[in-house]
Amino acid sequence: MKWTLVLLFCITAAQAVVLDYDEDMDSDEPEVPAHGPPRGHRPDTTFTGGRHSTDNHRQTGRYGPNPTPSTSQSQKTDDKVLQSKGGCNHLNANLGVLCPNGCELRTALLKEDASMQLTIDNLTTDISHLYRSTIRIHEYVDKMDLEMQARKPQYSGNKNLVITHNTELETYFSAIKEKVKGPLPSAISNIRFLLNSLKKKLETLKKAVQTQVQFCEHPCTVTCNIPVVSGKECNDIYTKGGKKSQLYLIQPDSHKIPYRIYCDMVTEQGGWALIQNRQDGSVDFGRSWDAYKAGFGNIAFDVGKGFCDTPGEYWLGNDQISYLTKLENTELLFEMKDWENNKLTAEYGKFVVQNEANTYRLSVDRYFGNAGNTLMEGSKTLYGNNRTMTIHQNMMFSTYDRDNDKWLPGDLNKQCAREDGGGWWYNRCHSSNPNGRYYWGGNYTRQMAKHGTDDGIVWMDFKGSWYSMKEMSMKIRPVFTNIPNIPNPGLPGSPRATLEK
Repeated sequence: MKWTLVLLFCITAAQAVVLDYDEDMDSDEPEVPAHGPPRGHRPDTTFTGGRHSTDNHRQTGRYGPNPTPSTSQSQKTDDKVLQSKGGCNHLNANLGVLCPNGCELRTALLKEDASMQLTIDNLTTDISHLYRSTIRIHEYVDKMDLEMQARKPQYSGNKNLVITHNTELETYFSAIKEKVKGPLPSAISNIRFLLNSLKKKLETLKKAVQTQVQFCEHPCTVTCNIPVVSGKECNDIYTKGGKKSQLYLIQPDSHKIPYRIYCDMVTEQGGWALIQNRQDGSVDFGRSWDAYKAGFGNIAFDVGKGFCDTPGEYWLGNDQISYLTKLENTELLFEMKDWENNKLTAEYGKFVVQNEANTYRLSVDRYFGNAGNTLMEGSKTLYGNNRTMTIHQNMMFSTYDRDNDKWLPGDLNKQCAREDGGGWWYNRCHSSNPNGRYYWGGNYTRQMAKHGTDDGIVWMDFKGSWYSMKEMSMKIRPVFTNIPNIPNPGLPGSPRATLEK
C-alpha cells in the first residue's frame, strides 16, 4: 500500500512538470510593462496547439509580434519540439508522451513494481489472516459477553454479600473502637494492678517456700504419734482397748480413707468423739460453707508427753458429723465453762444431722442437763414469738455464704451467720452460738461486736446474750442403753435420767 501511494505521488509530480515545461516553451507573448499595456486596441489571441497565433491584420509596432515564419520552418520547429519531449508514452493515453526525465522515472517505477507486487501480495495474505483472526476474536468476545450476562446475577449477589459483610465489619469495628476508647484502658489498668499484686504475692510465697525448704533440710519428725489401735469411731476404739484420751484415727466408712479425731475416753465412761472445741480463740470460726463441710482447725497437741493428749480448737466437718450420726443412734454432749471456771452441760439423747443435700438439717431430742434446753425450747429469757425465733430444732445449717436461716431469706442484709460470727443451725437468730467470736473475759458490749449483735460464744439460758464462754465443746457417741442412772460429772450429785431407745 505504501509503495502504491509513492507511485501515484511520483506520476502526479511528473505530470505537473510536463505541463509547466510546455507552458514555458509555448509562451511567445511579450512581457507586459509594470505600468500596464499601451493605450489602444489589444490584439485577440487564441490557443492552438499550445501556441499563440495572430491574424494578418494585427497592428505592428514596438510591442507587436515578429513576422510569422514560413510553413516549412514551422514544421521543422515542431519536429524538434517532439524530439525534445522524449519517446515514451504517459500512463494515461490522453496525456501523450513523457519528457526524458519522466521516462526515466517511469522506467524506475516499473522496475520497482515487481518487488512492490510481492510486498502487496504478502500484505494481502497478512490482511486475510488478520481478518480471520478478527472474526475469531469477535466470536470469542460474543461468547465472553454471553458469559458475562449469565454471571451478572451472581456478580450482583456477590456484590450485595460483600456490602453486607462490609457493613457488619464496620459495625464490629465501631464497637471495638468504642471498647478500646472506653472501658478497655480502665480494664487494662486494673489488670496491671492485679498483676502487680499477684507478683508481690508470688514473691511472698517464694520467700515462704524458701523458708520451708530450709526447715526441711533436716528430716521431719512427727509431732503426734498416732496410736496403733483404731476403729469405726471413738467408742469402738474404747471397746478395743484405747483407754487414753488423745488423737486417734477412725474409719467410719470402709470405702473412704481414715481421718484424725480427738477421743475423750474419760468423761462418763468414755467413747466420746470430739466434733467441736473452743478454748482459747486461736482458730477463726467465721468460715465458709465448704470449710464447715470439710472441717478445719487443730485436732490435738503434744505438750511433752510423747503423744497428742491435748485437744485444739477445731470443727470436725459436717460431712463427717452427719455420717457418724447415722452409724448408730447417737447422743450429744455440750460441755461449757465460764470465766470463773463454772462448768455446765447440756445433753441430748438423740442427735441426727442430715447430709448436704438436706442442708445438714438438725434433729435433737431427750434433753437433760443444767445449762438449759436452748436447742429445743429457745431462750427462757424471752417470751412468745421472740422465744420461738431462737429455737434451733429442725433448722438448716447456715454460713455467711450460704444463707439458710429463717430471717428474711434472700435478703443479704439479714443473715444470722454474717452477723453472729460463725456457722450454725440458726433460726432468727439464736439462743446458743457455740461457733461465735471469742471474747476474752466473758462480758462484751454492742460496741465491741462487729455488727452490734450478740456474736460471742453464747448460751443464753446461762448468762444471757452478752456473755461469751471461756470453753465450749461438743462430743458425740453411740447411745448407751444398758447403763442406767449414770451421774452427770458436770453436775455433782444430780441424778441423770435413764436414756430411752
